[in-house]
Amino acid sequence: MPSATIHGRPYGTGKRKNAIARVFLSPGEGNVTVNGREFDNYFPRETLRMIVRQPFDVLELNGKFDVTATVCGGGVSSQAEAVRHGISRALLNVDTENRGPLKRAGFLTRDARKKERKKPGQPGARKKFQYSKR
Repeated sequence: MPSATIHGRPYGTGKRKNAIARVFLSPGEGNVTVNGREFDNYFPRETLRMIVRQPFDVLELNGKFDVTATVCGGGVSSQAEAVRHGISRALLNVDTENRGPLKRAGFLTRDARKKERKKPGQPGARKKFQYSKR
């Protein structure tokens, strides 16, 4: 999968639940732009911003790359994790030596958990209608 570059910029696709992130890296000073908005404005909670920065922290590459991401679908938490997955995959395209630390941290693994569908004859995926014995 490595060596995916578009217009000479390392590229990675990240997914989580229904969120899909397309992430481009370029050499810079660590600016992150998500859907054309500033990183701090797009992700309101510090936890979400920390999730997005995790791949750079693991590889000790803070402030080396600018990130441009386009995210659609899902909620803010899913989008943050999708961006993290995309950044990790894009960092693989920068240098294949990054694979070990990112794999150990679990950032290259696609989190396959999704919302389970509602079943017929039930109010939800697992919940059953109230049972009355008499």
